[in-house]
Order: sequence, then structure tokens, then C-alpha cells
Amino acid sequence: MSSSDDDYPLSAVPASQRKGLLSTSVVLLGFTFFTATMWAGGNLGTAFSFPDLLLVILVGNLLLGAYAAALAFIACRSGLNTVLMGRYCFGEKGSKLSDCLLGFTQIGWYAWGTATIAIALVRMTPLPAWLELPLMVVFGFGFCLTALVGYRGLDWLSRFAVPAMLLFIGVSLYQGLVDVGGLTALSERAGGGDMGFAAAITVVIGTFVSGGTMATNWSRFARSGRVAVIATLAAFFLGNGLMVLVGAVGTLIYQQSDIVDVMITQGFLVLALLMLFLNIWTTQDNTIYNFSVAGCNLLRTERRRLVTLSGAAIGTLLAVFGMYDLLVPFLILLGTFLPPLGGVIMADFWVRFRGRYPDLERTELPAFQWSGLCAYGLGALAAWASPVLPPVVGVAVAFAAHALLSRWWPARDPLAESR
Repeated sequence: MSSSDDDYPLSAVPASQRKGLLSTSVVLLGFTFFTATMWAGGNLGTAFSFPDLLLVILVGNLLLGAYAAALAFIACRSGLNTVLMGRYCFGEKGSKLSDCLLGFTQIGWYAWGTATIAIALVRMTPLPAWLELPLMVVFGFGFCLTALVGYRGLDWLSRFAVPAMLLFIGVSLYQGLVDVGGLTALSERAGGGDMGFAAAITVVIGTFVSGGTMATNWSRFARSGRVAVIATLAAFFLGNGLMVLVGAVGTLIYQQSDIVDVMITQGFLVLALLMLFLNIWTTQDNTIYNFSVAGCNLLRTERRRLVTLSGAAIGTLLAVFGMYDLLVPFLILLGTFLPPLGGVIMADFWVRFRGRYPDLERTELPAFQWSGLCAYGLGALAAWASPVLPPVVGVAVAFAAHALLSRWWPARDPLAESR
């Protein structure tokens, strides 16, 4: 059993360490307040009329929120995160598939965020261009400090940062409506693109589906299933939806999707710098925390802080050597291949184990749970081939495939072995 100081990377979170709605919500909201999500909103802003744009944001984030909330409920009930759940549905060795997919995705985003803030600071201030690389090193290791503390560090930062960012966003949106001449004038600027509705929904879901798959790292700390679901919906339906809307509105008014650029255009330079710093930090520390949890399961070590520092070093190197330019398209592609993981986990928990995992520490699991691995492969293939809503199709196919295959292809019964 790992200590509370290291956030239980290889075991269930005990009842004594569970958190309330405020704590869980601000941590998850800090995670979803992410610059890259605004870019997606910018692409949507010019493609639809304003009412259709709002419908896309509503439907897309509702589906994303429902997916993340379903995993959050399982995490809360079991006390386990995604990679530990992967041991049940993929096997002791097979779970390394989910460790690698999720870990690589998170370290890639960490590299992107580290490079983004360094480049942005040099662009926004009189700092010389040669400082970009040293700043990447400073921020690469600096952003992981709250993650080293663990959940308490993420909670502390988010309690301050989330209200501040909401205030900055409110000020910027109000100024934008003043500049454009009101909602009616804003509505007249929308429309004209050729993006289909299904493609737009896929873009919205893809903005943070990898984060939704890993959000169990914090929802497992929730005091109850109700707290886990409400907090997760607040983050992935409302929070992520707000980011998409901000990006769309910024593009329509100022031809800038990033609220930091918008605030600079509006003359709020100091607020823009604060927004940039808080926006990146609250996502970066969550991201590297995600990597550390996946890394601990991959290596079967409880030394989460060491894995966190190692991940920060890898992400910093990727940023310094410019690999983030190559990683982002691949990471976005993973938005298609990650949701089937969630589909397999849901089927495993509700169908195979009927809503109750056996004790992880007292259960001997097979090296490979082939029904889960095959179900994931079928779900990923279906998502890749689907012309309509690939993430949704991937989850549905993976869920159905595992529910069926686990009956036809049963492994040893871990429930019986743990009794």
C-alpha cells in the first residue's frame, strides 16, 4: 500500500483520503482550461451560424462530459484510476498497452505546453529570442512542482487559478461584445464554412478526450459517485465547452482564437500574461501527474515523484529539440484511438464484474485478458474507419465487443480467486 504522500499510484484511494465537490471540481476545471481547446473553437467559429455553433458546442461537450463522467463514477466506486482498471480488462502485462498510450499522450502535451509558454513570453515581452530554450527548461521543471506534491498541490493551485481565470475570461468576453456591438452583431459574423456537423462534433470531443480518459486520477478521490459525476461534468461539459466558445468568439471578433492574444488586442497585457501562466500551469501539472501515474503502473513502482521528475525531463527535452511540432498532429490522432480504452473499461466493470472489482492487491490476474485486448483493437479499428463520430463509435464498439467476448472467451474468475 502506498502512502497518502504519494497519492496511491498502485492502489485504491481509501475513504479517509476522499475529497468533496469543491476540491474535485476545481482540480478538474483547472485541467480542462487549456489553450489548445480554444484553437478548436476558432476553427468552428467561422464554419457555422451562431445558433448552430452553440448546438455543436452543446452536443459535443455533452458527449465528452458523459464519457468522462461514466469513467469518473467507476473510479470513485473502485478508488482506482484508468491504468489500474486496465489491469482487470487487459491483464497484468496487457495493461502496459494503456500505460504506453496514455503516458505518451500526456508527455507529448507536456512538451507542447512547455514550449508554448516560452515562445509566447518571448513574443509578448521584450525578452530576447535566445531565452526561449532556457525558459523551456525553467518551465519544464517548474510546472511539475505542484504535481510533485500530489493531489494537494493540484488542489491548492486550482483553488486560486480557476476563479482568477474565470474572472479574466468574463472581462475579455464582455469587452469583446462591446467591441463587436452586441450579440446580434456577433451572430452576423458567424457562418460560411464547409465543416459538417458530425466532423465538428468529432473535433469538440477530440479536444480533450485523452484528458477525459485520464481524469480518473482525480475523480477516484471524490467522496461519492455523485461528487465524481458532477465535478467531471462541470469540467468536461461546462469547462471544456467554455474554452471552445471562447476560442470561437475570439476568432469571430478579433481573428484570434487564443484568449491570451485576444486580451493583448484588447489592451489587457498584464491580465493576458497572468492568464497565459495560470492556463498553462493548471494543465501542465495535471498532465505530468497523469504521466507519473501511467509510468508507475508501467514500471510497477510507487516512486511517483521520481517518475514525475523523469517525465518532466523527457517533456522538456522534447520541447527543446522542437519535437512538439511533430507530436501535436499525432497526439490529435490519438483522440480517435484513446476512447475505446474507456469503452472496454466500462464493459469490464459493469458487465464482466457487475459493478464491483475484486481487491486488486489480493487478486491474481492473468498476464493477458484477451477479450479486452481484442475488444480494444476492434473499437480502435471501428473508430479509425468510421466516417461519423469516430470517438463515439470507438467507445460503443469496444464496449459491445468486450461484453460479448468476455462471455465467449472467459479467463480465470478473479472474483472467485479473491474470496
